[in-house]
Formats: sequence, structure tokens, C-alpha cells
Amino acid sequence: MSPFNFGVLLAAFLLQARAAAGATLAAAAPSVVLDSGTFIGTASSSTTQSFLGIPFALPPTGDRRFRLPAPIPAYNGTHTATAMGPACPQQAVVLPILTGLPDEVVDYVVNSAFGTIWPSAEDCLTVNVIKPTTATATSKLPVVVWIFGGGFELGSPAMYNGVPIVQRSIAMKEPVIYVSLNYRLSAFGFLASKEVRAAGVGNLGLQDQRQALRWIQKYIAAFGGDPTKVTIWGESAGAMSVSLQMLANGGDNEGLFRAGFMESGSAIPVGPIENGQKDYDIIVEQTGCSGAADTLECLRTVPYATLKAAQDASPFIFSYQSLVLTWLPREDGVFLTDNPQRLVQQGKVSNIPFITGDCDDEGTLFSLSTLNITSDAEFLEYISTVWLPEATTAQMKSLDSLYPNDILSGSPFDMGLLDALTPQFKRLAAFQGDGVFQAPRRFFQQALSGKQNQWAFLSKRLKDVPFLGSFHVSDILNIYFDGEMTDYLINFATNLDPNGKTVPNWPGYTTAAPNMMTFLDGLFPTTISQDTYRADAMNFLTQLTLEFPI
Repeated sequence: MSPFNFGVLLAAFLLQARAAAGATLAAAAPSVVLDSGTFIGTASSSTTQSFLGIPFALPPTGDRRFRLPAPIPAYNGTHTATAMGPACPQQAVVLPILTGLPDEVVDYVVNSAFGTIWPSAEDCLTVNVIKPTTATATSKLPVVVWIFGGGFELGSPAMYNGVPIVQRSIAMKEPVIYVSLNYRLSAFGFLASKEVRAAGVGNLGLQDQRQALRWIQKYIAAFGGDPTKVTIWGESAGAMSVSLQMLANGGDNEGLFRAGFMESGSAIPVGPIENGQKDYDIIVEQTGCSGAADTLECLRTVPYATLKAAQDASPFIFSYQSLVLTWLPREDGVFLTDNPQRLVQQGKVSNIPFITGDCDDEGTLFSLSTLNITSDAEFLEYISTVWLPEATTAQMKSLDSLYPNDILSGSPFDMGLLDALTPQFKRLAAFQGDGVFQAPRRFFQQALSGKQNQWAFLSKRLKDVPFLGSFHVSDILNIYFDGEMTDYLINFATNLDPNGKTVPNWPGYTTAAPNMMTFLDGLFPTTISQDTYRADAMNFLTQLTLEFPI
């Protein structure tokens, strides 16, 4: 696919999402009764109905800021559910300055995919439900629950249009209900410190997701869904969230979901919540709460604009530290009782079938903020100061060998001498893509091999995109634009198996047969490959992250 065609496709995706956020058709308005309340939705297509912006928890405002989500009281009255609610407070987008590039596609992709800030507000905990028009309270249809990505720092359900997925499921005669949800982000959702641990309010964004899943259990039958047939599904931070929901509560999913689908995200190597103390203290200082006897209580009283400004001043996902995120889930003793990878080793994982996979070049987007790193010494200094400050000299020497300064072996992979923005760009991209995405996925799959049914994929599409290759988020186009992944998702949600009549056979994954459904450009769009690439390098990274979690 040429860069121009890719740009057209990405623009169409974003325009479709924007249109879906508020589109209505000239048809009788559908309604659904929840408790004693009536919600008026829209006919979002000739075969689907949408109910948007339904609150699933009390507003996390005022004294409820930085507290666990509180269940919504019983509904009553009449409510308009024709537009999605605001996004949760987003972190300000600060993109890398890219000048002098031979092609403008990098600027276009980064600005299109990450440059949009959706209208946001603190009162943001809402869900959206899209159903077949024919579904009734007795239909008992499978449910797919979408958790958006954005580095736990930005994002909104309004970025994605679920209508085509439900339409496709109807055409396949496997109708599903589509649900998307909001959750608190950045400092509002992932504040981390000893004070947060003491108050038991860590990982509030994940707690919001859990509360939305409880809401689905209580209310989805009214839309035609079956609460016993829920598949949670996400991309990037959303996929990481799926894995963390599988690890929460000692692996007891409380019957909230029966399957997981993860795109570009697995159980991440994060340490105790106190690892975020420095950033907590900065927020406290910038909001004028340093002198308070209870700094967390003080933060609940800070004006929204003041708190938002302090959050926005913290490093963003495209800042120099990149994927060493300021705001992200951590072990808090409540939702996550240990480093997620340690929980996997302990077998504290929901025993459910799952699908997981990555794009081939996960690290390229996140290496655009480090183009000033051009020498071997600067590469090693960056890794040792930002990523692994406690690593030994011997460990850094091994890393230097396993991720060498060799353009031919860097990412975008398999592109020879092409796409080397700097002498170290492809090396950094290989390290970051493996460290945060590929190695954690392989660790997750290998640890659970033989214990539960699982499938793996690798997306190698869009290799022609200059400098980025098969970049992070590119596989979303395969599922929200009626690609093979759409059918695999619908089959999986329906039958707990991605295989079906309309798609090539996808064999399961075990350590003995590490099969990966691989999506390709060209005349032969899929093949089965083996999950054996860069084995020594990824095994080494896994050992490092187990020893030195973020």
C-alpha cells in the first residue's frame, strides 16, 4: 500500500469515527428501559441501534475525585442517549518536532493518529451500546467490550465506530452487541505514590473498567446481550488493560467476562505504586498542596483547571522518555497485588481463552522523540538512564550485543538499509518494540501454554509506510474497516474460537507449536508463521524487566 493510499485510509477511519459519535438516521427513535428509566437512542444504520453516553458510575468529581468508582443509583426518568459523553481528562498532546524528513508521511500519521484531543470533562464515566435492531431482551447475544488505547494518557470511545462491526456480525449470522467504555486517564486515573497506596485508590482507570463490566452484567440483557458471553477486547493500553483485568483479584474475573482479545498489549512489567512517587510529588507541588497534612485530600479540592495544567506539564508518551510512561498501572496491593509478570508466573490469571498479537514494528512511532540519539554511546546512555538505571555493566553489554548497531537488523524489520532516520533509530525502535510489546506478549503466551486455549497473530501490513513500517495501531484498520480480524473477533466472541467459514484457518498457540496468524501485504494476505524470531534478545529483555520493572 502506498503512503498516499494509507493516508486516505487513515483519514477515512478518523472521519468515520467522528461521524459515528453523533450521527443519526431519520427513523423512529429506539428506546430501552433500565430500572425505572427510559433511554432514547438512535437508529445508527438500517440494521443497528445505538445508545450512547449512558453513565455507569457516579461522576468522579468533587470529593469523589481520586476515589474508587461508585455504582450508579437505579435509573429513573427519561434520558437522551444519542451522543457519546465527553472523554475523560486527556493529557495535552505534545508531538515530536519532525523536520527535514524525506517524506511527510510520518508527520501525517503521527498527527492523524495521536494529534486529536476529544472534548473532555471530569464527569466522564459513560458507556455506549450498539445492538442489532432486531435484538430483544430475550436474544442473549454475545457481547464485545472495546477498551480504547492511548498510553493510559489520552483516548476516547468516540475515536472508534462500532456500527460496522455489528453490521458485519449480522451479515455473518452471528450477531453481537458492541459496548465501548470510558475510564479515567493520566493523573486522574493513575496517580501513584505511598499516599495512594495507603488510601487504597490506585489504578482508578482499571477500577473504572471493572465497574463498567459490572454495569454490563446488570444491564446488557435489556439490549439483547448475554452477560455470560462477554469478551473484553482492546488495543495498546486497552489490550494491556484486558490482560490486567485477567490478573486482577488473584485471577478471579468474578464472571465479568469469558474471553479476552488483545491487540498490541500484554501484561506489562511494572513495579510498586511507589515508583510513581516523584511524579506525585511534582503534582502536589504544582497544585499548591505541598504544605497540606493530607496531600491526597488536598488534591481533591484543587480546581480542575489547576490539576489539569499540572498533569499536562508531565512527560507525554511522545516525550523523550517515551514508553517509560509517567502515568500507567502499577502494583497497588488491591487491584494488582504484584508485578503483573510475577502474577503470571504465579498462575494468578483468569482461566479464559484469549487472542493476542502485535504489529511487526511496534517501536517505530515511539522512537521519533529520540532522533537526537545518533551514536552507540548515546544509545547505551539512554537505555541505562531512562530504562534500566539499575542494570549492571554486564547486562548493558549483553543488551548492546543483542540489539546491535546494525541497520539491517533494526525496525522497521526486513527492510534492509531503508528507513534509517538516524544511525540509531532502527536500533531504538527494535528495542522499544520488543521491550514493551513483543517480549511481554511472548512471555504471557509461553507462561500460559497448555493451561488455556490461545491464539497469536503478527501484523506485517503497511510495510511500505516510510520509516514506520507496520507501526503501532496500524492493525486497527484490519478490524474497524471490515478486515479479516473483524470476522475472527466475531467468531471468537460467539464460539470462543476465531475460526469460521469466511476466514483462513487459524491454529492455536503452544510452546511446542507457536503458530502465529500473520497478516501480509500483497496477493497472499495471510500465512502461518512461527513465534521464534529474536528469541535470545526477547528472553534477555524479559529477564531484565522481571528484575527491573518500571
